Amino acid sequence: MKESTFIEKETLVNIIIDKTWSFAEKTIKDTTYITHGYYTYPAKFIPQLASRLINKLSNENDIIIDPFMGSGTTIVEAIVNKRIGVGTDINEIAYLLAKVKTTPIKPLLLMEELNKIELDLQNRLNGQFDFFKKKSIELLPKNERIDYWFLPSQKDKLLIIFTRILEINDKDIRDFFLVAFAQILKSCSIWLQKSVKPTRDKNKKIYEPLTLFLNQLKKMIRKHSDFDKFLDVKIKNAIDDFRITKCDDARNLPVEDGKASLIITSPPYVTSYEYADLHQLPSLWFGYLDELSEFRKKFIGSAYKERESVDLKSSLAEETFYLLGNNQKGREVKNYFADMLESFIEMKRVLKQGGKTCIVIGNTQFKGVKILNAEVFQEQFENIGFRTFDVIHREIPSKMLPSTRDIHTGQFVKSTNSSLKLAYPTEYILIMEKL
Repeated sequence: MKESTFIEKETLVNIIIDKTWSFAEKTIKDTTYITHGYYTYPAKFIPQLASRLINKLSNENDIIIDPFMGSGTTIVEAIVNKRIGVGTDINEIAYLLAKVKTTPIKPLLLMEELNKIELDLQNRLNGQFDFFKKKSIELLPKNERIDYWFLPSQKDKLLIIFTRILEINDKDIRDFFLVAFAQILKSCSIWLQKSVKPTRDKNKKIYEPLTLFLNQLKKMIRKHSDFDKFLDVKIKNAIDDFRITKCDDARNLPVEDGKASLIITSPPYVTSYEYADLHQLPSLWFGYLDELSEFRKKFIGSAYKERESVDLKSSLAEETFYLLGNNQKGREVKNYFADMLESFIEMKRVLKQGGKTCIVIGNTQFKGVKILNAEVFQEQFENIGFRTFDVIHREIPSKMLPSTRDIHTGQFVKSTNSSLKLAYPTEYILIMEKL
């Protein structure tokens, strides 16, 4: 890293925090209403934020896009508010979640399947355990990391549950049950329960997989019944016309040129491969992950990418790279801003003139260097044909992310040391308008 201090420029930090955008008064019940509480997903913004932007900046039947859709918060809120929701995510788990959270299924059908699977699993896990264990073993993906994270007894029980889910004929119902299975995996593993980092706890309490699974299913079915009541009948009966989700790169949006009115997204931060770590367990079980190092490469900002000289369209981005140096950490940041610029160019393609892009992003530090994500993004947008429509500065009441970075390594760490730097105390909503 170069021996230099960051040249101070006018930043967004001087914008007064708007308390109304923090939604601090909202309870967990509020923020997990309808399908939003199906799965514990890292760093997702709350639905009230997406809903407010949708109603403020678009009209009914407009196309609303989230290129980094994560668990599908924007897509759910788009269709609930009678818009067309379009989302992409490179992560297969995110795609599955978003698809399940936005797919109407008659609650009666879910209850009937729950009753059948409960009876079958009681039998398979008790009276005929050895028979069904042997029958199921061939369906388990061959990956040693499953044994790294799961005790043999837990793995066997989970395997029988997993196998029974795969026998469900209706794909929408099967995917619904797979999400419930995905949600219990952390509790049934030796992953340290309160940690978002991949840390093992060999003395962890042993939970009963079937009990957790059935309880999670019942909770999700209750929430899905609420979703069924919320959703407009026209949208419910033609969901594929109002909801498009794809497992794809944010630089390949499934929308024609100039058709979208609004984009709302919270992109990954620098070193986003750490998000990959958080999805290890279901990715292992569903066969999405062979080698963790390979899994990480497809995420935004991977240092494995080799680029020729690239114009980042931002002097701040170039200066940040200079300060970090031409090493792995520096390349990660440079690749991150290059990847994000390419995604912004794709956003410009799909937006109509006057369409808005809302980017929810915070600033941080990496190895002692300020990473002014919001300012860099604003500069990049303005250099490719957008103008700044508004910037909202908001506090973050809670996000499921490690909150501190080690100043020497740049890695997320526990926040027990008061001298460590808080990574995301506030964030910005950049609202950029296509000229």
